[in-house]
Amino acid sequence: MPTGKVKWYDAEKGFGFLSREDGDDVYVRSSSLPEGVDTLKAGTRVEFGVLSGRKGEQAHQVRVLDAPPSVAAAQRHAQRKNPEDMVGIVEDLIRLLENVEEGYRHGRHPDGKTAKPTAKLLRGLADQLDL
Repeated sequence: MPTGKVKWYDAEKGFGFLSREDGDDVYVRSSSLPEGVDTLKAGTRVEFGVLSGRKGEQAHQVRVLDAPPSVAAAQRHAQRKNPEDMVGIVEDLIRLLENVEEGYRHGRHPDGKTAKPTAKLLRGLADQLDL
């Protein structure tokens, strides 16, 4: 069976692509994932069978070999940041959240330029609070 890594996977849409070690990408559907697995993280090593379909090759009977290390798990093992360093993070987060709030008040979801750094800061703060 070929092996490779998850190139990307959208759990909401139920499909994604795997990159075989020989470089070719293979389409993967949620129905090909192992029982109890509903998403795949990019970079996860997998083994899978390949079927030829109307639109090209598709993975089936995907088996997760090993997942990439979680950023959150790595951060949990890190030491707490100095409280003075956290002040800047919280101040930046407040400014970003105020922009998000303003957009929501006008019926808009945040754009990628705002959403990604806000989410990153929220995760970082949550990890620091959770230590």
